[in-house]
Amino acid sequence: MIELLTLLWHFNTAQPAQSTLTAQAPQAEFAAPANQTNGFTVKFALDLKKFDGDKTILEMPDVLSVRLRQHNPSDRGGQNYPSFKMPDGSVPVLEATVVLHSVEHPDWQNLTIGIPLAMLQRPEGGHEVVLDFTGARWTMVVDGALLDNNFAFGYPKWADKNMWKLDAEYVKKAEIHLPGIKPEKQPAATPDISPGIQYWTPPGHNAWVGDVATLSYQGRYHVFYLYDRRHIASKFGCGGHYFEHLSTADFKTWTEHEAATPIEEQWETFGTGTPFVFKDQLCISYGLHTTRIYPKERTTLPAQWEFLNKNGRTDGFKRDSTPGVPAGATYSVSADGISNFRKSNVMFHPCENPSVYTDPSGKLRMMANYQSNGIWESDSIDGGWHCISPGFPPGGDCTFFFHWGKFDYIIGGFTGLWSKPADAPDSAYEDVVRKGLDFYDGSNVPSISEITGGRFLMAAWIPIHGWGGNLIIRELVQFPDGRIGSKWMKEITPATGKPETLAAKVAETTTFPTNCKSFMLTFDVQPAEAKTGKFGIAFLPESGEQASCELQLRLDDLHAQFGPGSLNNFAGNEKSLREGGAPQQVGNYAIGNLIGVEKPFTVRVLVKGCDKIGGSLVDAEIAGQRTMISYRPELTVKRMVFRTEKIELRNVQIALLRN
Repeated sequence: MIELLTLLWHFNTAQPAQSTLTAQAPQAEFAAPANQTNGFTVKFALDLKKFDGDKTILEMPDVLSVRLRQHNPSDRGGQNYPSFKMPDGSVPVLEATVVLHSVEHPDWQNLTIGIPLAMLQRPEGGHEVVLDFTGARWTMVVDGALLDNNFAFGYPKWADKNMWKLDAEYVKKAEIHLPGIKPEKQPAATPDISPGIQYWTPPGHNAWVGDVATLSYQGRYHVFYLYDRRHIASKFGCGGHYFEHLSTADFKTWTEHEAATPIEEQWETFGTGTPFVFKDQLCISYGLHTTRIYPKERTTLPAQWEFLNKNGRTDGFKRDSTPGVPAGATYSVSADGISNFRKSNVMFHPCENPSVYTDPSGKLRMMANYQSNGIWESDSIDGGWHCISPGFPPGGDCTFFFHWGKFDYIIGGFTGLWSKPADAPDSAYEDVVRKGLDFYDGSNVPSISEITGGRFLMAAWIPIHGWGGNLIIRELVQFPDGRIGSKWMKEITPATGKPETLAAKVAETTTFPTNCKSFMLTFDVQPAEAKTGKFGIAFLPESGEQASCELQLRLDDLHAQFGPGSLNNFAGNEKSLREGGAPQQVGNYAIGNLIGVEKPFTVRVLVKGCDKIGGSLVDAEIAGQRTMISYRPELTVKRMVFRTEKIELRNVQIALLRN
């Protein structure tokens, strides 16, 4: 289970409201704030009831509008409103839009947040709603819970006299506070509990896991992830990402901590990095993706590049003393070795996705990604970085180094993997993907860390309707030649009920119904002869073949794949990463050079249907040595069609997931 950081937001203040509306006085005028850039807070009492169409229930022309509307139940978009539907299938939503203005981006104006009303415990009835604009954040809090936010750029343009009004049918009272109220955040009496880490997403309708960075330190496994709302569309398409933080000491109980790198300024949006330990301090490096907002010449990057090109090494540029908007690589430091991170406000390299690590000899190193590349080395985090391997690895989204036994590895973002003997120079790295021996299985931007007992874990995300999605964690398997495979981690595999045997043997086309949208399927594969035969399992909806999925395994070419499911035929061959396929899209793809299938072996398949993702995940483990996962939008599995060729499937069992 995950014990979530459940905070109640209280907007209490002795400060009188700038203006108050009531059902008896539904319209009023108020003066502009003394400082145009000050934040504001709007509190109102909402009386929900059934409605049709679109109703503006609170309005401040050219500054703010709040509306109720019926959303299209089939339109997920960035807000993913259909993840919560009313019993009749409708999706009424509450939305609030603030109108912002800036010189840099005059087209960035309407910033909207919102929720599907079905996510409330009492969709109909009275609620306290708070809309809070701080300058950096635009937040919706309902009954003390933060349910949606976005990240601002620009400020409202207040008039000398501002008119606002409410719809008394839905809003009984409204107050505006200028400047805004600083909320008091208090832990809830009973924290929310999430049932498990595997396939996890942050709570809420539009919150997802982005790039993942991990580290095991002092017996505790840390998962940092870029918190994503709206599939990178927040902050006017700049992402508005920052690192949230989970950790565990036993992989059974997980703790959610305060954000490691919160967004506190309008110019902030963060990119990928890595946690690392330096001088016995737990740190996390990350990139300031400021060039998404400001042109490069307005940032600190020109000064950083000028110093690097002149001196052959970087310097530590401090935020308070460097001209320009901060950009490039920076880091935060934990105050207690577990959480409580504080920003260093030092930019140590002009790359914008730094991957800092300590190599096996104890040297502080970094792989530069996004706007730079190569391996760099330094005696200090705060500057002094010089390149020791120009051009390799190539600068992409993210690279991650790990050392295991006699081998060193670098895994890179979505498609890259290199390895070498540990005692060989960096020039000896070989392209593992080109050999077809990679272990990409649908994982996006994976990170690998060693945990207690010499075990290695890979954590990553899988895309759902765009950038960001579910968290997945694999346990890795290493072979004597350095090749790596993957398997499900026992401690975090979802629990199931008592298995039911569907068939002792399947040797021809057979159909089985399912009575649950989430289940685990287990069976043994018995080839008629070595390296021949294939099987396919089509996972189908109640009728037809739309949105279906087939897991297929072919022994003749040692390929497994996800393809479209069919009632009557095997799916055609899909491509592996080496062949030009795209496992990172978690749709139809293949993996090659299967391991452990030269004799009878076991396959496990976990199907997890979920309203939030609007479909099902199909996750397979083959012979305990290779994994692969697929996301099938709009699929709820109701039937399974088993098809074999020169292969028997034995002891076919199904077990329902408990959560």
